[in-house]
Amino acid sequence: MKLVLRLYDGLLNAFALIAGMLLVWLMVSILISVTMRNLGLQPFPWLFLSGEYGLFYLTMLGAPWLVRRRGHVHVELVTAMLPTRAQAWLSRVVAGGCVAVCLLLAYAGYELVSRDIARGNFDVRAYFTPKWWLTIAFPVSFGLMAIEFARFALGRELMHSGEAGIHE
Repeated sequence: MKLVLRLYDGLLNAFALIAGMLLVWLMVSILISVTMRNLGLQPFPWLFLSGEYGLFYLTMLGAPWLVRRRGHVHVELVTAMLPTRAQAWLSRVVAGGCVAVCLLLAYAGYELVSRDIARGNFDVRAYFTPKWWLTIAFPVSFGLMAIEFARFALGRELMHSGEAGIHE
């Protein structure tokens, strides 16, 4: 079991690392594109497309890692005013709601990927790219986020600290 948990942690960390590298690529691709335009050149067709895909993938791949680190946006204005037991209860209910939403979106993403594969859908802008290469990120990311939120809903750690504005 420890091996499975270590592999899972490694997967989340690898996704976060890839997301970070994609962020750097976005900066570089924008710099190249703007420089080429200022020199009167036409930017490469794949440059804009890689930026679009990169922005999407860095969001999807980095999100589960952010949930684990409590790096997602949440407001603790209400939880900070509640007694400790009520804070814990509300935090677990909210995390449970997040699990439900993530599972629903993961299922919808799975349906989308399945449909893209069955129909042979392609993104036909700069190049013919199988659409499922893009949409596969939905079920994977939302599935991993569901696992991470479930850790807050069912585990010892809480998602909310109950200390509004103290650690921001």
